[in-house]
Amino acid sequence: MAPVIRSCVSVKAAASPVRYRSARVGAAGLGTPRSLRICSSSVPLGGDACSDGGRAASISGRGVVVSGGTGSLGGGGPSVRRRDVAASGSASFDGVRPVPVPGAAAVASAVQPAVASAFPERAKVVALVAAIMLICNADRVVMSVAVVPMAAQYGWSSSFVGIVQSSFLWGYVFSSMVGGALADKYGGKKVMAGAAALWSLATILTPWAASRSTIMLLAVRALFGLAEGVAFPTMSTFLPKWFPTQERATAVGISMGGFHLGNVISFLATPIIMSHIGITGTFAFFASLGYLWLLVWMFNVESDPVDSRTISKSELQFILAGRSGSKAKGSKCPSLRELFSKLEFLAVTVANVVNNWGYFVLLSWMPVYFKTVYNVNLKQAAWFSAIPWAVMAMSGYVAGASADFLIKSGFSIGLVRKIMQSIGFMGPGVSLLCLRFAQTPSVAAVLMTTALSLSSFSQAGYFCNVQDIAPKYAGSLHGLTNGIGTVAAIVSTIGAGYFVQWLGSFQAFLTLTAALYFSATVFYNVYATGDLVFD
Repeated sequence: MAPVIRSCVSVKAAASPVRYRSARVGAAGLGTPRSLRICSSSVPLGGDACSDGGRAASISGRGVVVSGGTGSLGGGGPSVRRRDVAASGSASFDGVRPVPVPGAAAVASAVQPAVASAFPERAKVVALVAAIMLICNADRVVMSVAVVPMAAQYGWSSSFVGIVQSSFLWGYVFSSMVGGALADKYGGKKVMAGAAALWSLATILTPWAASRSTIMLLAVRALFGLAEGVAFPTMSTFLPKWFPTQERATAVGISMGGFHLGNVISFLATPIIMSHIGITGTFAFFASLGYLWLLVWMFNVESDPVDSRTISKSELQFILAGRSGSKAKGSKCPSLRELFSKLEFLAVTVANVVNNWGYFVLLSWMPVYFKTVYNVNLKQAAWFSAIPWAVMAMSGYVAGASADFLIKSGFSIGLVRKIMQSIGFMGPGVSLLCLRFAQTPSVAAVLMTTALSLSSFSQAGYFCNVQDIAPKYAGSLHGLTNGIGTVAAIVSTIGAGYFVQWLGSFQAFLTLTAALYFSATVFYNVYATGDLVFD
């Protein structure tokens, strides 16, 4: 009778970013396993030795796959080729009978990978993007609040206050067009970091510039707008690299939710902070938030998940598998002639123009509207300044999550974008028309809030659509369309005043805005697509 020896397969943890839970077994602590030996006593060969020469194991959340090599079993016995051994979650091995080991169950549970409960790297990324978008908008709003005491201090007229407020857009228009191209070329991490550092510096310098001269103040505010104009196109370039198509709208919704919450926080906090540390201290406080964010951003985020040192292999594969379009970098952005010859791109551009038109009309003229029509000074009502933007932040997340759910459920990307954009335009359009029948300021306030909250569905519509049709040039194209939309915002903000002065009624201009919403809805539904257009 041939002697029976024990054959061993050595399973060694492969180099992987997957981490293991640490558990205590008996009196000893167990961390990352070095090797796992699985022995069997059913191999009748000569000798009585066990080999540790197993290959590395590839470990995922579902099990362990061991690729065995060729090893000698028994001191001088015959050479036997080891089979590949697959261990599923139930730890059953084909043809290998484990030797019972005391406490084996505790050991097995201790070495199970913690992939399912690990904090995804892309969750950290979107949290940081939402944070900087919050700071971006909060830094804008602090000037809107502080301009009242500053005007009283320096004797500014109402017309000059309007010039100071508009100076932000002078730089914003330019940088929003080129910011996306910079992000496409140098990466979202560097461009967003540089922009945040620059606009935070401009925020600190604003009170100082106001005390020096009006020219210095306008230059600093234009610099502030120049830096902030990069934020949106950079975000449009950055998020598609970190989020697959079926999660992209949610990521945009969370990021834009941070942006709208910046309104809420700054509107409510600025007067309180200003009463304690003054105007200069308030600007310095908000600027310091940008620099604190910058420290976290530079050491924890990369422009592309491929370059990340902390992302798990499984998460990276999930992101890359869900990217739309070609994975290669584009050689050259399409020419303007080529861009505007495509009706699919025109649909996105028209949607951006109308969205900015309506948004800035509501943002700029809402207080004046209520003062003129209902004789209510809403600037003194902090809740009215904050609530619409808080509701808009929540509805934006709902829009993104709903869009991603529909895509995961099998709806085409193009159809989902059209549904979201239709809600984002039809909702505000109907709300503005209903203002004609509002008899009290409370009813009108509800309608205004409804208009703003439903307009946030556009974030899951045209805003994400540019990433669908041109993923390699998303930053550049978003910057171009946003720049055109900003011009429309300037026209609508200034034009509303002349329109009201000419006709003596806000309702006529709001009806015009509603008509633009409805027309753009039709155009977008006819020509928009979710397919790749520019490769």
